[in-house]
Amino acid sequence: MSDDLQSQEPTIIINGTLNDVQEPEYYDQDDSENEDVNNQAEEETSAKKTVSFAVIDEVDEEEKRKKEFEEGGGLPEQPENPDFSKLTPLSPEIINRQATINIGTIGHVAHGKSTVVKAISGVQTVRFKDELERNITIKLGYANAKIYKLDDPNVDETTSYRSFPSGREIHPKSEVPGSDARYNLVRHVSFVDCPGHDILMSTMLSGAAVMDAALLLIAGNESCPQPQTSEHLAAIEIMKLKHVIILQNKVDLMREESALEHQKSILKFIRGTIADGAPIVPISAQLKYNIDAVNEFIVKTIPVPVRDFSASPRLIVIRSFDVNKPGAEIDDLKGGVAGGSILTGVFKLGDEIEIRPGIVTKDDNGKIQCKPIFSKIVSLFAEHNDLKYAVPGGLIGVGTKVDPTLCRADRLVGQVVGAKGQLPSVYTDIEINYFLLRRLLGVKTEGQKQAKVRKLEANEVLMVNIGSTATGARVVAVKADMARLQLTAPACTEINEKIALSRRIEKHWRLIGWATIKKGTTLEPIVD
Repeated sequence: MSDDLQSQEPTIIINGTLNDVQEPEYYDQDDSENEDVNNQAEEETSAKKTVSFAVIDEVDEEEKRKKEFEEGGGLPEQPENPDFSKLTPLSPEIINRQATINIGTIGHVAHGKSTVVKAISGVQTVRFKDELERNITIKLGYANAKIYKLDDPNVDETTSYRSFPSGREIHPKSEVPGSDARYNLVRHVSFVDCPGHDILMSTMLSGAAVMDAALLLIAGNESCPQPQTSEHLAAIEIMKLKHVIILQNKVDLMREESALEHQKSILKFIRGTIADGAPIVPISAQLKYNIDAVNEFIVKTIPVPVRDFSASPRLIVIRSFDVNKPGAEIDDLKGGVAGGSILTGVFKLGDEIEIRPGIVTKDDNGKIQCKPIFSKIVSLFAEHNDLKYAVPGGLIGVGTKVDPTLCRADRLVGQVVGAKGQLPSVYTDIEINYFLLRRLLGVKTEGQKQAKVRKLEANEVLMVNIGSTATGARVVAVKADMARLQLTAPACTEINEKIALSRRIEKHWRLIGWATIKKGTTLEPIVD
């Protein structure tokens, strides 16, 4: 080995010695050279000579990002006491920090729903161990994304839409080569990522209760429709979701002719449904192809819903959790967190709230009773953005003073949160006006024909989805299109509320129809 090569000091080491950086290929030389190298390494090690190393300064990167964040307008604080009568879902005070529209991702299992959400928002919605192991969504996933439009007339409109996570500044720098313009925030969207597996249909229906629009995922490498594709489409039809965008996913796995043939089968499938006339966007969620087109269609075809900020506030809970770490000191314990979507009104920090039905128990005679939970809002969050007030749209985390054990592991799911004393009644029996689907969706029978849905029968047990509540219901009586149901668990709901009906078929709950509540037996809550 030449002397000049041996005398060169390695520069790629942090606080180490020359012994740490001896290259393996140096030892492939003859024995004398190896001996020289080893002797030199031993001398340097004994002298503990450290070698300088030029690292990429992470602090500089952070400073650069911070500077960009401030130059782009940052994330302004919400004003203390705004006039809510003058605010809209697109007002900067609101849209900068929280999503104002909920979009569900629906479709068959493994068609790419969670992958699309990740491509748009940058957030991995599959978080739980059993979900990651099986690569399927089990619980409702959620993720927020800001959609921006580039304010540059020289840039083609199809490439001017871009999405970022919800913590981004108001006006990020352009990512289009040759453009010095900045992006303008046009939408702040919350994605409700539903499971596609047939046995998780009730979870999907709970998610449908808070959706304003839907992205219907159809994988191009499988025939259309797959069982849960049609079942999910029927579910959003029941929920009266008028705005649907169809995403033909996995086109990177297909030839052009096959993709066009597959598109024809999609058009045939949606004919006469609520999705008839909906745009079909070919994409590859995994490779992020055409995601800018999806952003453009979200902005142009899904209107921001009209929200009522003046009504009494109400939120339906679709997740709840205990945020305390095991072994936390008593003085450091935090109250439970309820995650859900606000339907009407505005929640503010410090508001007194009520949660219904609350704690459900039975008295000595076996009769059901419920005790509402009263608490106070101590924090409001939209993903990582803290809020002073929260309006309808988007998934909001409400920090309370409720005992965290009552919120652990989604125990509050199905409950309704509202202003103290202003929530609807709690029902144990309901009388419904029902409508059944003609054919059973998601189930193939002999001969590949869909089975007919049989009529409701007295004493059979159904599953009903009331808001985000999924509960059993025994059919007490049936007459024409009216039926009386006895609920297994009490539900906080209103007259004329729309509910979904499912029947147990081949060990799975299957959607069979929907109903509206006409009247019912209320349960008087126990108040201390």
